[in-house]
Amino acid sequence: MILNDIHPDAKIGKDVTICNFTTIYEDVEIGDGTWIGPNVTIFPGARIGKNNKIFPGAVIAAVPQDLKFDGEYTTVEIGDNNVIRECCTISRGTSASGTTIIGSNNLLMAYVHVAHDCIVGNNCVFANNATLAGHVTVGDWTVLGGKTAVHQFVHIGSHVITSGGSLVGKDIPPYVKAARMPISYAGVNTIGLHRRGFNQASINNILDIYRILFQSGHCVSQATELIKEQYGNTAEAKIILSFLGNATTGILKGYNRTGRSEE
Repeated sequence: MILNDIHPDAKIGKDVTICNFTTIYEDVEIGDGTWIGPNVTIFPGARIGKNNKIFPGAVIAAVPQDLKFDGEYTTVEIGDNNVIRECCTISRGTSASGTTIIGSNNLLMAYVHVAHDCIVGNNCVFANNATLAGHVTVGDWTVLGGKTAVHQFVHIGSHVITSGGSLVGKDIPPYVKAARMPISYAGVNTIGLHRRGFNQASINNILDIYRILFQSGHCVSQATELIKEQYGNTAEAKIILSFLGNATTGILKGYNRTGRSEE
């Protein structure tokens, strides 16, 4: 016996599995080949792509936990081949952007929360209890350690990895390892870059760029000019400089030998 509640106006693709005790509201679209476990709730405004796996207790497209939200029409857009584990919560957008976006090939482990108006790229891993506040942007191939909490409006670049329990209140540039308390630059994510096919010359450029930014003693504006002069023509510098130029909350600090974040 099927014991779930699927609104007749929901658009369900081919070969979709919907397990018992799941509720799917109107104005929902679910792509082909998606598996939805028991006790999942999918509210209006959800746009879910193909071949996703959504585990028990997940809640997708609930209204945002934002006191400014006034019932405006908004959505959640989720790409293909994502794994959304138990009790994840993904909120709809607000009038600020109209949508919350999650790309493709991501793994969101149990109890991850993605708040309103966030943008998450592709191939990311968010470990258990990682939490994004509203308006956060996360680039491709980023790994957030368990219980990482990201403050609203923070931007995190691609190929970043954070340690478990991190409190992220500043923007984290691409290719960086971020750790310690308070969270600080802890080196370049060289292992991740090697795994993703970066050659040693590119990784060396990134290492040199971040030595200037985080370890030379220069302020960000001075370091930026030096990076432009010495590495401005490299692809890696262009990506990093673009990120620095669009930073919204300031950049996380370097780390000195005393164990304190550099001011």
